[in-house]
Amino acid sequence: MKRIFLIGYMGCGKTTTGKRLSEKYNLGFIDLDYYIEQRYLKTISQLFQEKGENEFRKIEQALLKEVAEVENVIIATGGGAACFFDNIELMNQKGETVYIKASAAELASYLSSPLAKKRPLLSGKNDDELLDFITKSLEKREPFYLKAKHTVDARDISDELFDKLLL
Repeated sequence: MKRIFLIGYMGCGKTTTGKRLSEKYNLGFIDLDYYIEQRYLKTISQLFQEKGENEFRKIEQALLKEVAEVENVIIATGGGAACFFDNIELMNQKGETVYIKASAAELASYLSSPLAKKRPLLSGKNDDELLDFITKSLEKREPFYLKAKHTVDARDISDELFDKLLL
């Protein structure tokens, strides 16, 4: 049984990395945010707007528990999934966890695109506000991310670690 959870801040490359790895290693791939959207037939933004962050996090936790039972899969979590309730402990118990680490400046550069700014926590922020928000948010979230079993640099995600975990 193989199960890898990719965690890290939004925009660090969890989905892109997860898709690539699932193809390379012939494993399933689940993007937790997409999984939630398909279940609720609403976007993450809509769920945030309608239910608020606390209720969204409860939904996220429930569906994380579901996907944590799937075998032979790579799971890209939402940026906050590891930071609420006992989610990081659950992921560490159920499989390998990999923190894709990026600096606030790198994340802000990627997340400054108009498409990325549609994310619920980023909407309406100019570039300076975005960098400030990411810096503060990353400071709060990183203690949770650092509980992952493995850390990789988002600028240099090599397959070496994943070869060890999956071969």
